[in-house]
Amino acid sequence: MEIVRGFYYSVLSPQSSVLAMAIAVAITLAGCGSSPSRPAASKPGGYYLDDGPGSNPPANLELVSDPMPKVEPINKYTSRPYTVLGRTYRPYAQLTPYKARGEASWYGKRYHGQKTSSGEVYDMYAMTAAHTILPLPSFARVTNVANGKSVVVRVNDRGPFHEDRLIDLSYLAAQRLGLLGSGSGIVEVEAIIPGNDVPPVTSARLPEADAAPVPAAVTAEPGGIYVQLGAFSVAQNADAFLRKMRLDLNWLSDSMAVYGKNGVYRVQAGPYSSREEAGRAAQRVQKELGFKALVLDR
Repeated sequence: MEIVRGFYYSVLSPQSSVLAMAIAVAITLAGCGSSPSRPAASKPGGYYLDDGPGSNPPANLELVSDPMPKVEPINKYTSRPYTVLGRTYRPYAQLTPYKARGEASWYGKRYHGQKTSSGEVYDMYAMTAAHTILPLPSFARVTNVANGKSVVVRVNDRGPFHEDRLIDLSYLAAQRLGLLGSGSGIVEVEAIIPGNDVPPVTSARLPEADAAPVPAAVTAEPGGIYVQLGAFSVAQNADAFLRKMRLDLNWLSDSMAVYGKNGVYRVQAGPYSSREEAGRAAQRVQKELGFKALVLDR
């Protein structure tokens, strides 16, 4: 199963069809010329040059057990369809049989203590994972195809938003599977359904405490030249994506904001003095992340 992780990422409301949202985004983007670099899978932390294991890991990590699968309410807002570089993904809104084989990577200290897509705090020393379509939260068994090692993880984040990746594992989960040295490896991911009862989809929104500032998401878009990283139909999802991008692209952090118009919330960087300057920034994004950002002149 091939999963592409990119930075043109738009979440659709349950009432809107994929086509309707695509049209809306196309209209709003008319007139335009989308959690550091991941240069090689063999580097520590999967990809990031400044990611990796913590300098002072807790003692007795071997005593941390795999999570016990249980039925939990599924977050409604993380179950909405979204599009990455023109490819639409439809997350499962309930526990569903799922089995796929693909490449796993892991993320470490850079994201430790940061909010996940589900609103929970990422703990690199817990047995967790990020997946593009499995329900949040849910449980899955991950098996390293090369050595047969297997673990159970709690899926509580979205991703990986990079090419050819199926799942992102926490530091501890990757350690248990023997993936720390290589940074990645082929795994088999199988959803775990703990019983016959299917949890209801919760209507609770993501926690708003410590979220990125909302005012920018409710103000009109200013004129100027911008580099767009993503577009969303839910303000909270745009805020979560903004927080992740400020970590991934820290050199753009100060110029990033969320701008809202006609129910669409865009994560953009700028303004720039010229299209050439914005183009250079977009090229750097593409060089570091492998995906093309959009240059908008409005």
